[in-house]
Amino acid sequence: MIYDGNCPFCNPHKDKEQNIIFENETCYFLQHNKQQDVLEGCGVIVPKNHHANAFELTREEWNDTYDLLQKAKAYLDQEYTPAGYTLGWNVGEVSNQFIFHSHFHVIPRYDDEPLAGKGIRYWLNQPENKREKLMMRK
Repeated sequence: MIYDGNCPFCNPHKDKEQNIIFENETCYFLQHNKQQDVLEGCGVIVPKNHHANAFELTREEWNDTYDLLQKAKAYLDQEYTPAGYTLGWNVGEVSNQFIFHSHFHVIPRYDDEPLAGKGIRYWLNQPENKREKLMMRK
């Protein structure tokens, strides 16, 4: 097993605020208590092996991620009744990855959120996010 002793996702049992909701042979679906105040029901699917990002996952880990995603959706639909989902991977510091263990965000979305209707592209597609190189080419 690929393991990092300092990684919180390699050691989910050590954090009393971390809840293992589901697991299969290669992955966990985790929910952290401190994330539930704004992003109610949110969680992450992480491989048990330490991989820096999603590009390093094995085919088995991809398949197990898919299986846990389906199980997590059924659970979240029953427990929280969201109106939609935002799903995603952050890869690298520039994308806001700050735990360098691959993790797939599963974020239930609700009609009564102040930012309902705003997804990943909303934040990335703001004029202030335009790269200078692209502006200079025109």
